Amino acid sequence: MDASSDTAIAAMLLDWYDAHARTLPWRAAPGTPAPDPYRVWLSEVMLQQTTVAAVKDYFAAFTTRWPTVKALAAAADEEVMAAWAGLGYYARARNLLACAREVARLGRFPDTEEGLRALPGLGAYTAAAVAAIAFGRRAVVVDANVERVVSRLFAIEEPLPGSRPAIRAKADTITPQRRAGDFAQAMMDLGATVCTSRSPRCLLCPISGPCEARRMGDPARLPVKAAKKAKAVRQGRAFWIERDEAEVWLVRRPGSGMLGGMRALPDDGWAARIDGSGEGPLTGPWESAGKVGHVFTHFALELNLAVYLGDGFEGLEDGEWWPLDRLNEAGLPTLFAKAARLALAEKEDA
Repeated sequence: MDASSDTAIAAMLLDWYDAHARTLPWRAAPGTPAPDPYRVWLSEVMLQQTTVAAVKDYFAAFTTRWPTVKALAAAADEEVMAAWAGLGYYARARNLLACAREVARLGRFPDTEEGLRALPGLGAYTAAAVAAIAFGRRAVVVDANVERVVSRLFAIEEPLPGSRPAIRAKADTITPQRRAGDFAQAMMDLGATVCTSRSPRCLLCPISGPCEARRMGDPARLPVKAAKKAKAVRQGRAFWIERDEAEVWLVRRPGSGMLGGMRALPDDGWAARIDGSGEGPLTGPWESAGKVGHVFTHFALELNLAVYLGDGFEGLEDGEWWPLDRLNEAGLPTLFAKAARLALAEKEDA
């Protein structure tokens, strides 16, 4: 494709976006500036590796409780981590707080891609997205949807992730100087609703004419993905320690690492690369209450739940007794929420 074709692609895509843009709570109408960089940034952090459907309720809850970046910066860590519970990838929540506090210190969000990259937790994608969408800067914004659109548009055959430099270079050629934010969101919408992973809807695509993959007859074949390696399966134990049928013992996980900073049931030290030791925080007696499973990015976990049957609690450290009738307020991450539901179900069946 020549430069004139690249320009035409941007124009066709923006015309399509003006008519078909998704209505999302963090998004301005096509052709209008974003009302608040905070909302753009918050949504982009939440949307990393998470669906729009899953994010909407969390975004509404966060912006109601903390309507400005200064309000979020002033929030207690445990409150934010609890509010994030269930959304996954908890390092995002820790980075969210660190970034909010740095922005509050600066007095505003930087309005350039370079300045945004200097903030805690903002990688290349998020910085480019906020620069383009919130501040109208020309920035090359490439997420998974854009990777798919560009791979097909230019018939990039090299498998991911090795093809990413070529994808970015091609995305750069079609990114316009004006309306860069709308263009980025148009590319995302096109990938999410038309140029989908399976059964792309080429008859509805505004840029099907210049699309090389469509011309070749099999657009769904692209992008080529490297074969996935089988995930390791780790074994661990979690421990349910209840007092007076009214409270359960919860601990705070270390600030870094898996599920860092979250409230959780005590466990036996399982991690991505090792099984747990099997040892609990008390000597016992313990009774098995079943097993829950959870899949993380790099491994799967089989977590066996043990219920404490003793009546002495000497030796418990660095935790808190949490009321059972307020357990839903503890902000347990999904894995431990599953284990808690299992323990409560066993209790009801007893």
